[in-house]
Amino acid sequence: MNSAGTDAVSVRDLHVRRGKTEVFTSLDLDIPRGQITGLMGPSGCGKTTLMRAIVGVQKIAGGSVTVLGEPGGSRALRRRVAYDTQAASVYGDLTIQQNLRYFARLVGAPGRDVDRVIEQVGLADQRDQTIDSLSGGQESRVSLAVAMLGDPELLVLDEPTVGLDPVLRAELWAVFRALADAGATLVVSSHVMDEAVRCDRLVLMRAGRIIADTTPDGLLADTGTTDPDAAFLTLIERDAVRQAQGPRAPGGSPAEPHPLTRRELREAHPPEAPANPTDEGSGS
Repeated sequence: MNSAGTDAVSVRDLHVRRGKTEVFTSLDLDIPRGQITGLMGPSGCGKTTLMRAIVGVQKIAGGSVTVLGEPGGSRALRRRVAYDTQAASVYGDLTIQQNLRYFARLVGAPGRDVDRVIEQVGLADQRDQTIDSLSGGQESRVSLAVAMLGDPELLVLDEPTVGLDPVLRAELWAVFRALADAGATLVVSSHVMDEAVRCDRLVLMRAGRIIADTTPDGLLADTGTTDPDAAFLTLIERDAVRQAQGPRAPGGSPAEPHPLTRRELREAHPPEAPANPTDEGSGS
């Protein structure tokens, strides 16, 4: 854990419910300033819910989320925190440039920011095209450009590279790195594990729990692998075994394990081979 003075985000004892389902139960997390923190994990593990809690648009059942020294979602954070959702939040009948000029006025960003962010996301040649005429990947880049207006201190980016080709993904990660090097804090979610090596810090999630809080080098060293995908699968398998064995609650009594997926059950309890192959399929 980092000291409070160096943290952009501090999450304590976070509880989030959806209906009768507990998404998070007593989640704790610190995110340091001036770094790229990757939230990694399969779809449905809680990445988006955590990001929504950080920016203050997620109803929470308990706990606290402190962002840049203020309660998450505070009015004081409106121009200091930017959020790029999975769904592009732009107007289809306006051009790229018109969208960005509009949002720049909303956030109080200088007019020169419009050209800057258009260049940074690689859409200079399309600036006069309407959003409806763009590909899905291009539309996502416009939404990212909106989030970059005004030089926010914290950018929360929910799968910003999904659907993009490898070259463009690399270009955007270069932009993310430049923003972090200039002092911004980025929280970037992804389920593509090869992006993990581009982060300064990794928070790996499964089923609403943090199963690793580490660095790219630490992840590979801990799992004895050279491939991020293999490393994450190793952590999933370890976690599945711990859950199947029954994790212990703080008081020492058995805690209720999260239900395992069919794949995890197979990995934790592989079926035994038949004693005699010739008996396979025989009736009793």
